[in-house]
Formats: sequence, C-alpha cells, structure tokens
Amino acid sequence: MIKLTRNQIMVCSSVAVISVTAAVITYLYFNYMNKKKMSISGDGLALIKRLEGLRYNAYQCSAGVWTIGYGHTKGVKEGDTCTITQAGEWLLEDVTEAEAAVNSLHLNLKQNQFDALVSFVFNVGVKAFKDYTLLKKIKADPNDPTISEEFARWKYAAGNVVTGLANRRKEEINLYFA
Repeated sequence: MIKLTRNQIMVCSSVAVISVTAAVITYLYFNYMNKKKMSISGDGLALIKRLEGLRYNAYQCSAGVWTIGYGHTKGVKEGDTCTITQAGEWLLEDVTEAEAAVNSLHLNLKQNQFDALVSFVFNVGVKAFKDYTLLKKIKADPNDPTISEEFARWKYAAGNVVTGLANRRKEEINLYFA
C-alpha cells in the first residue's frame, strides 16, 4: 500500500478537480458549438414551393430582380431557363442558406417558428432579416404577439404594397404562431 502525505493528497485532489472541470468545460463547449441545427420541415419546404411557384423561364419579380425556378435569384439573367431538377437543386441550396442564417442566431424556436423564419429569410434575404426589428423582437421573446406586426411590414417592393407579399406574410405569421 502506498502512503501519501497530506500535501500529496491535496495535490492529487486538486488535479482531479481540475481534470473534471476541464472535462465539463470541454463537454459544454462542444455541445454549444455543435448545438443541434434545425432543418426546415417538409411542410415548411412545401410552403416555400407553393408561395414561390415554379417558373422555368427567368422573369423579373415585383422588385425587379431576375428570378427563376422556385424564387432563385443568384446569377439569373434575362433569357435563362431551367429544368425541374435544376429548380429543385437551387431551392435546396437557397433554403440551406436561409436555414444557416436562422441557425446562426441560436434562437430557441419551435419547428413552426423556424419554418416561418426560413421562408421569410428565403424571400427577403439574410441581411434584411438580421438588420431589422423582427429579429430583435424574436430574440427578446419568440412568443411576443407583436412579432406578427413586424412580419406584416415586409409587404413592399419598389415602394409599393404587393398583394402577393402581403398574403405571404399572413401565411408566415399563421405558421409562426401555429
């Protein structure tokens, strides 16, 4: 049997406490950094597809932006065409970007709230979402009923109320508060 002095026991105890503390900190950090990311549900994806509609030929949306497929805008120019397969691939790329933007904020959301926000970000863009009052209200209280008013403000294109955008916001509000 090994006999330890009081100082040796205290050193061993301190090392054990430090080791356990380091393990706990590592575990918490790992879980924070790898927090389970949310993904849009099938219903959320179906909502975006229905709201955007499928267009095989490039067109200018109400804001004057060249658009194709299910609301895809990156690199689109007049005369572009796509297949249903390409439209689906672009949709998934664009939705993934919107999901990443919402997930990056580490909000405590229910699935319906996440789906509504992904639809919103898909439509208005990441910068618009991160820079305005809607996000501030969600961060303060994701269940604040006045969030619906912030969604509803986003119904303009080129300075004019667009019925399609007003209707989209109503659907996103209904989904968010479902």
